[in-house]
Amino acid sequence: MIRIEKLHKRYGGRTVIDNLDLHVHGGEIYALLGPNGAGKSTTIGCVLGFVEADAGSIRLAGSSLPPARAAVEHAAYIAENVALYERLTGVENVEFFMRLAGVKTSRRHIASLLAVAGLPEHAWHRLAQSYSKGMRQKVGIVMALAKGAKVLVLDEPTSGLDPEASVAFGDLVRELADGGAAVLMATHDLFRAQELADRCGMLVGGQLAGEWKLGELNAGELERNYLDILARSA
Repeated sequence: MIRIEKLHKRYGGRTVIDNLDLHVHGGEIYALLGPNGAGKSTTIGCVLGFVEADAGSIRLAGSSLPPARAAVEHAAYIAENVALYERLTGVENVEFFMRLAGVKTSRRHIASLLAVAGLPEHAWHRLAQSYSKGMRQKVGIVMALAKGAKVLVLDEPTSGLDPEASVAFGDLVRELADGGAAVLMATHDLFRAQELADRCGMLVGGQLAGEWKLGELNAGELERNYLDILARSA
């Protein structure tokens, strides 16, 4: 569902992404790890078409369209802080963004998805300016559900969430993956990555320095591998 091959990106004289190969299958959650400046956000920007790569290719859901067009067609993006229109309600925000994406849906269907996502009914028609971060993340998930996104891209999605909200968000992402979506999640949270993801890769200097199947590692082993790679790259 996500196929990145020989991706390369430079800013000025600095290489940010260096010949990166990364594949994420449908039904799989892939955690992209790495320290600040490793290239995680640039990789996500290239996948979504926000950043133009200097070389390499990206294919989403088998589409031959350029990344920006393919992302509009097939992907949903949930940032660390989901941006909503503060003077619109939860239902109205979903309705508005679906219109932008060319997706026809009804308010009744949106309300049903908000219920599935666990947003309390009393918040559906409340202005988004009153929403907590966890509530905003749930609205973001609903947008992915309403769109029928085949690719879900997450950038530090659980940063700042309390443990209960983080677990609830992870459960929703897992359900999307179980439904066939490919999930690429950039995160610093090794524990949440180990709990949620099927595989993970570690970026250092724009290169994939390590990749693991998380069913074969516990959280302590993942942390040791992460720190060992950092020490070798220092």
